[in-house]
Amino acid sequence: MAERTTVRAVLLAGGEGRRMGPLGTGRLKPLIPYGGACRLIDFSLANARTSGLGEVLLLSQYEERQLMDDLHRVWHAQPGLRVHFGPYDDAYRNAGPGRLPVRLPARSGEPERGTADALIRKAPYIFGSGTEQVLVLHADHVYRFDYGELIAKHRASGAALTVAYQRIERRWVHLFGMVDFDAHGRLTRFVEKPDTPTSDLVFAAFCVFDAAALHRCLERLDGTDWQHDISRDVIPAMLAAGEDVRGYEVRDHWADIGTVERYHRAHLALADDPGGGLPVDRMPWTVRPGVRRGWVADSLGVRSSWVPRDLVNEGRVERSVLFPGVRVGAGARVNRSVVLPGAVVPPGADIDSSVVLENGAVQHVPLAQTEGALT
Repeated sequence: MAERTTVRAVLLAGGEGRRMGPLGTGRLKPLIPYGGACRLIDFSLANARTSGLGEVLLLSQYEERQLMDDLHRVWHAQPGLRVHFGPYDDAYRNAGPGRLPVRLPARSGEPERGTADALIRKAPYIFGSGTEQVLVLHADHVYRFDYGELIAKHRASGAALTVAYQRIERRWVHLFGMVDFDAHGRLTRFVEKPDTPTSDLVFAAFCVFDAAALHRCLERLDGTDWQHDISRDVIPAMLAAGEDVRGYEVRDHWADIGTVERYHRAHLALADDPGGGLPVDRMPWTVRPGVRRGWVADSLGVRSSWVPRDLVNEGRVERSVLFPGVRVGAGARVNRSVVLPGAVVPPGADIDSSVVLENGAVQHVPLAQTEGALT
């Protein structure tokens, strides 16, 4: 488990979810429900809690109030982890247990234009006294991981940066940040979404920086002609400056949920192999946690699906993942689909290869489009 006194964990959660179609409309991408159990953002937060970090600084921008209210209700109601809201944190602390602040301070400064910009604008909350390492996390990846060993190996190496990486099929590397290492485990190359991949290793989108090295790099980049991005600017700049950058291989399940096609395909994998990848029972249960759920092989109108105990089913459910509160009407068929919390599938409906939203709207995802890499 990581020592919380010298590590500042920051969570980048500014995504709008534009590539998710109706699933992301009117909803922050980090709050998209996943796996019948939680929301995308909950994976990184649960990992931080089990790693003993105690606190994570939220770096957000789009619909901040909605996100902070949600995280305050869900994560501050349980022990072990607190989300720090930067300039808005005092307002939430002073609101009292179970309450939301009436108003927040006005946002100051220009909008952030990228992930590195978010680090610069929140620098006073990141690079405080005693901070030796900065752990950078994202809010749209599905994985369970103890960051403690990563941090320990980073400290022991004396590196400026340690990046998590994973080995995947080379044909899918163009979707990610490609990395290469020398025989001593030092990063030699980092290319964001390469046209012609030369390695089968990809950046797993979380990493730990030496705080002073990160601060220096951000100060050098700020005000230049850059893309304000960690992957496109900060990591390449560190390499170009001759900084010691190491790698840490992630061997367990890790998936980047960047599009609705990848979202849908990940759920099909859950239904087809209940013990593979990251099973639902290993996910953080933040969506109606009191409702039990499990995988059903073939019983009472359900086959090869993850379903909640409170499911009301008068139809047929196959190869699907259903959230709590779902009702399937008489004669309806749900196949190869994800049904979000509280959705009602009307009698006689034929739902195939789709996401059923909370209001019952159906977002079809053609199976041909779901082909792609899920590491």
